[in-house]
Amino acid sequence: MESRSTFDDELLYVAALLHDIGIAEPFDNHTLSYEEAGGHIAVALTTGAGWPRDRRVRAKDVIVRHNWAAVDPSTDLEGYLLEAGTALDITGARSGDLPSSFVNEVLKKYPRLTVAHEFTACVSAQAERKPSTAAQCR
Repeated sequence: MESRSTFDDELLYVAALLHDIGIAEPFDNHTLSYEEAGGHIAVALTTGAGWPRDRRVRAKDVIVRHNWAAVDPSTDLEGYLLEAGTALDITGARSGDLPSSFVNEVLKKYPRLTVAHEFTACVSAQAERKPSTAAQCR
């Protein structure tokens, strides 16, 4: 993939909206990891929206890659942005890269409360039920 400095905001939005849907009980696939299940849901929904095949596959790839330890922005900018954003949201990763006044302002307006604990519990439950998925490695 060619390096670029802009991202597909619609693709990133759809991936961000659906990236953890596979954790929700109605969409919890019995064999696939939650990110793979979410990717397949994204393909189905974007097919209905008339997206071309390559873009539907990109949506799935971005969702799957958000759980990678790192995504190279020069090869997948949307995947990088989703991975970085979700890591910041759940664990606070790289929060030191942002101005502390900005972080404090965001957390005041949108406190994270128990989201990390709830997310960890969901992933742990999937890891117990599906030990061959990526959830087991977290």
